[in-house]
Amino acid sequence: MSQEKWSIRLIRIAAIFGLIGTVLGSHMAGSGSYAFRPVHAHILLVGWLSMFAWGAFYKMFKVRAKKLITAHGWTAILGSIGLTAGMWFQFIQPFGVNKVFSLIFYIGGGSVLLISFVLFIFVTFLTEKDVKQ
Repeated sequence: MSQEKWSIRLIRIAAIFGLIGTVLGSHMAGSGSYAFRPVHAHILLVGWLSMFAWGAFYKMFKVRAKKLITAHGWTAILGSIGLTAGMWFQFIQPFGVNKVFSLIFYIGGGSVLLISFVLFIFVTFLTEKDVKQ
């Protein structure tokens, strides 16, 4: 998949996370309950802000390692979804989800997201030099 496609894919997913995060914030303000506060914060931080920043990076810089972009993109998406959904399972405990399952989901998602951040460090060092004349 091309770098351009990853750029728009990450920005679109960021927009979805942004909507979910603002809806949660609106819900908390309206209900007066702040139970979703950690989930809300992480949805906006890793889902909206990080995804958007990565998408913008891929639009602005040309990266030499195409397979690394794909690995970063998938770990970013899966890790952000896994972490935030895992937090929801762990802290809110919807549907009577088993606590061991929710903890594993939470830790697994966070670990995949951590890998994504490490991969992005490598991506930043593999950009093509911009030769200006």
